[in-house]
Amino acid sequence: MDLSFLLQLVDPITLGICLLTGYVLKEAFDNFPNKFIPLASLSMGTIIAIIIHFQAGINAEVVLGGMISGLAATGMYELLRNLLDFDGKKEK
Repeated sequence: MDLSFLLQLVDPITLGICLLTGYVLKEAFDNFPNKFIPLASLSMGTIIAIIIHFQAGINAEVVLGGMISGLAATGMYELLRNLLDFDGKKEK
């Protein structure tokens, strides 16, 4: 099963906004549980996609693209965190 068509739905602007929003939620609010960051990112991505495509028309592809972009932002954060070692934990 080839899922490469999902990459066409990722919007880099939505992904960037969701990535920064998730990072701000994680760093600014100590009481915000980490398990809700993907949900917040998914919701933010969906809302941004609907706002961007409001004039052109909203359909299932627009909503799915926003959801995928929001969740991809969570994956991008994890990738960057592991590559750049945000937590300061070095493997020996």
